[in-house]
Amino acid sequence: MADRYLHFTGTAPGRFLTRRLGLPQPAPLRRWSLETPRLEGPLLHLTAGADTEAVAGLAEVLAGAGLPVVGRADRPGAVVLDATGVTTAAGLGDVHAALHPVVRSLAPGGRVVVLGTVPSPDDHHQAAAQQALEGFVRSLGKEIGRGSTVQLVRLPDVRVPGVPASDVRLPGGGATAQGAASTLRFLLSPRSAYVSGQVIELTDATPEPVTDPAAPLAGRTALVTGAARGIGAAVASVLARDGARVIALDVPGVREELERTAARLGATPLPLDITAPDAADRIAAAAPDGLGVLVHNAGITRDRRLANMPAERWTSVVDVNLDSVLRTTDELLKAGTIRRGGRIVATASIAGIAGNNGQTNYAASKAGIIGLVRSLGPRAAADHGVTVNAVAPGFIETKMTAAVPFFIREAGRRMNSLAQGGLPVDVAEAVAWFAQPDSTAVNGQVLRVCGQSLLGA
Repeated sequence: MADRYLHFTGTAPGRFLTRRLGLPQPAPLRRWSLETPRLEGPLLHLTAGADTEAVAGLAEVLAGAGLPVVGRADRPGAVVLDATGVTTAAGLGDVHAALHPVVRSLAPGGRVVVLGTVPSPDDHHQAAAQQALEGFVRSLGKEIGRGSTVQLVRLPDVRVPGVPASDVRLPGGGATAQGAASTLRFLLSPRSAYVSGQVIELTDATPEPVTDPAAPLAGRTALVTGAARGIGAAVASVLARDGARVIALDVPGVREELERTAARLGATPLPLDITAPDAADRIAAAAPDGLGVLVHNAGITRDRRLANMPAERWTSVVDVNLDSVLRTTDELLKAGTIRRGGRIVATASIAGIAGNNGQTNYAASKAGIIGLVRSLGPRAAADHGVTVNAVAPGFIETKMTAAVPFFIREAGRRMNSLAQGGLPVDVAEAVAWFAQPDSTAVNGQVLRVCGQSLLGA
């Protein structure tokens, strides 16, 4: 559904009126396309903290982001601040000193990425300073405006446990950029247009090489549930664009729509109720060579306040949104259908983080997905060589949200730092990033694709 307010604020009368009334002034987002594959402007690389040496391997990783890397620029398209060397409260002054002069000059739709490390349980000064970066990033994301976004990426720390950060003399305070390439490529590109105020924590896992950057999923089979329409169809489309052979799964009741979507993408349709007892067996049969990517996108809502909610509404939502995900994931991992190096991506929701009036069943199911990801991620990587992550969409422009009453819909659109709704492709691009072969270091993460929604922020 068209966002008429966004269009109006782009006109001269709209800009005048909204400025006078103090109303939100959303900026059109620059999303990825063949015509706009990169941000505009160079990448400004800055450093904060006592350790002025770059994180090991960072220069090479930044060079691979596709933007010219510079030490100073009048109008950068992106800024990467290496703050891994910030280990004291006083060191936070370097963060201010580095970004204060440049935030106003950032090009519209620009990116700010702050690099930090995991707060140390053995050094409370380092822990305080690194945790402070999270509050800084979330606040800057809410004030930067003009369609720009701000993220914090915590790099893996190779310091020896028990040794205070102040005693370390390794580059970047002990952090390494190994495994960060796919994350920085995603965040420093138009693909992350509707992601802001996020904290992404990387592991020290060694990334798999990408043979063809234009088709990074070539040779992999990806199965997407709930793929007939909306977000699921967008995910299937982006994975196919990236070279995957896609199996599009949805309930038999939408077979015709599923088959049209599959035909458009050159995908294989699989009409199947994901809650069926033999769902995992039928998925395995549809992918005899195994799965490289499994995307759990199917979901339903049966909204009603708890006092008025019959058991059937509760059970059906939990069964589709959570129990079927747990059951099929367990069975496919046990059977080896998901190959080593595979990726599991589930769909949570900001409702599972912040809760939502009249959605106790839905919020419970989506919060359960978050628990699944955080628990299974490390074990699946160790036992099966598979990563497990989730996207948590906010207000996304779909047929479902188009049916929401006008004032509630407008509130949902504006209550985020970008003051607009996202598109299904925004969620799909995040899923595709998780699915990348070189995203091995991204595991157990829940990424909000919500424009930094004020709900649960």
